[in-house]
Amino acid sequence: MRRLAALLLVPLVAACTATGGGDPDLKVGGAFGGKPSIVFPAGKPSAELQIDQLAAGKGAQLGKDDVAIVQYTAHVWDGKENRLVDSSFNRGTPAAFPVGQLLPGLDRALQGRRVGSRVIASIPPAQGFGANPPQGIGPDDDLFYVIDILGAYPKGVSAGGLGGRLGGIRVSGGKRPRLLLPAGPAPVAFHAKVIARGSGPRTHAGQLLVVQYQGATWASRRVFDSTWATGQPKAFKIGDGSVIKAWDRALTGVPVGSRVLMTAPPAYAYGPTGAPTHGIRPSDTLVFLIDIIAAY
Repeated sequence: MRRLAALLLVPLVAACTATGGGDPDLKVGGAFGGKPSIVFPAGKPSAELQIDQLAAGKGAQLGKDDVAIVQYTAHVWDGKENRLVDSSFNRGTPAAFPVGQLLPGLDRALQGRRVGSRVIASIPPAQGFGANPPQGIGPDDDLFYVIDILGAYPKGVSAGGLGGRLGGIRVSGGKRPRLLLPAGPAPVAFHAKVIARGSGPRTHAGQLLVVQYQGATWASRRVFDSTWATGQPKAFKIGDGSVIKAWDRALTGVPVGSRVLMTAPPAYAYGPTGAPTHGIRPSDTLVFLIDIIAAY
């Protein structure tokens, strides 16, 4: 959601240089977790989907509906410029790939792979964006990805914290907690409380957080968004304005594995614009319950 949008990392110490993607002249070098070097051969790639695993990890196995945390780079492979179209390495923050909701070629490349693996994929248009690509990519463009799998988070993952209270707000414990709002006027100030403290490292600005969360409007006592409803966690970057002010304030400096409860008056939520797609008015005070599953 924009402006709200077991950690096992097995690094490769040595650089790996390998050929793959269905073309023996294609070369991909560099260490797992680091920006890869790519030497493209002359000409366009095979018309078929080509997938290779350059490094085999030993971590959790990615299944359908898992969220993969990855570092990746993507090129248009045209046999000429082979231009870069996206790179999490360049941005400095990993990305979240919801397996089962990706480009068909990416889903096939990632499902069943293990954390710590480096995978490359040459993706023809039919397995990519097809006839409706995003700006900057043509409908006939072949794509080439290098993907390092840093983490895997299945449906239902939770900090599993205890319940607690913030003012009159109550939270039940367990892996799928319930948020109960009291009667009465909305609080006028921002408040946040760690109701169950995790044992992981403290989060900091600029990190990508993997979370489960639930949000409700005070006026209606209505839950307007919940990852616990689907079971699939989401990932958001904190500290750069990507999420609402309440999230930046409440989630920075908190140990991974914590459960956080907060009240967000309009100035800390969506302010004068509200969020009409979620039924949130400019005047709405919001309540959020968030499990911090991981931080990258």
